[in-house]
Amino acid sequence: MNKKHRRTLDAIFTDLVPADIRWVDIEGLIRALGADVREGRGSRVRVTLNDCRATFHRPKPETGKGAVRSAGRFLETAGVKP
Repeated sequence: MNKKHRRTLDAIFTDLVPADIRWVDIEGLIRALGADVREGRGSRVRVTLNDCRATFHRPKPETGKGAVRSAGRFLETAGVKP
């Protein structure tokens, strides 16, 4: 995981969830953690990490707070900590 991935991870787990994180940064972090990322129907993305699965809607260009929280919950469930 590089410095950019670390900043994205820290931003996801802050108390005040930012709404300006780009989805490509979140997806890059998830891929760097070794997740299997597959395209679903439309703009859906299916992610598997440490036997945990989730489906996300790929927002454009920035991710809303709800999607950031969902990504954070998924990462926590998969055992990822900041």
